[in-house]
Amino acid sequence: MNSQLFNQSDNPHHDHPSANQALFLKAHRRHHHIVSLSRFLLITVFLGLWELAARREWIDVFFFSSPWSIVTYLYQMLLDHSFFTHTGITLLETIVSFLLVTLLSLLAATLLWYVSGLAEVLEPYLVILNSLPKSALAPLLIVWLGTGTTTIIVAGISVAIFGSVINLYTGFCQADAEMLKLIYTLGGNRKDAFIKVILPSSVPLILSNMKVNIGLSLVGVIIGEFLAARRGLGYLIIYGSQVFQLNMVITSIIILCAIAMAFYKLIQSMEHHYRKKY
Repeated sequence: MNSQLFNQSDNPHHDHPSANQALFLKAHRRHHHIVSLSRFLLITVFLGLWELAARREWIDVFFFSSPWSIVTYLYQMLLDHSFFTHTGITLLETIVSFLLVTLLSLLAATLLWYVSGLAEVLEPYLVILNSLPKSALAPLLIVWLGTGTTTIIVAGISVAIFGSVINLYTGFCQADAEMLKLIYTLGGNRKDAFIKVILPSSVPLILSNMKVNIGLSLVGVIIGEFLAARRGLGYLIIYGSQVFQLNMVITSIIILCAIAMAFYKLIQSMEHHYRKKY
C-alpha cells in the first residue's frame, strides 16, 4: 500500500501545479487579456473619432474618407468579387516571395557559415545591397524581366533577402562555442556541428526572422505592383490615387494591414508552439 502511494507520488502524470505556479499563470492570463482589450479599445476609439470627425465635417471626407465609407466600398468589392481577385493575387505573390526568401536565405547563410572565407569576401557586398532602396531596383527588374508576376515576386524577394542572410549568418556564428568544441572533440565534422548544434539552437532566430521577412516580402510585392501590375492591392492603391478615389486607396491599405497582421499572428503562434514544446 505504501509502495503504491510512493509510486503515485513519484509519477509525473500526478503532479499538479503549485499555488505559486497557479497564481503566476492566472496573472499571466489576466495580463494577456488586458493587453488584448487595450488593443481593441485603442482601435475602437480611433475609428470612432475618425467617423465622428467625418460626420461633423472636421475633416474633408474627400481626402480622408471615413470608416463607414470604407466599409461600404469593401462591401461593393465583395459583391463584384474584385476583393477576392486583387487580394488573392497579392496574397499569392507574397506567400511565394516569403517562402523563397526563407529558403534562399537559409541556404545562403549555411553556405557562408560552412565557407568562412566566402563570408569574409561577400559580407560587405551583402550590407551594401541591403542598404539600397529597393524601389530603385524595380525599374531595372521591369526592363530585365518585363511586367508580370515574376517581376513582382522578385521585387518581394529583393527587399527581404539580403537582411535575412545577414541576420541568419550572424546568428549561426553566435552559437554555443562549448557545444561546438564538444562536437569536434568527439570526432564530429562541420556538418555534424551544423546539424546538431547550429540549426537546433537557431530555430528561435529563424522564426523571429520569418516574422520580419513576411512584412518585408509584402512591402516588396506592393512596390512591384505599383510599377508592373494590372491586378493586386498595390495596383488599386496607385490607380485610386490617380483618379482620386481615396476610398479605394484607404480600403486597400487596411486590407494590407489585415494581411500583415494575419501572417504575423500565424508565425507568432508557430513560435509560441515551439517554445512551449521545447
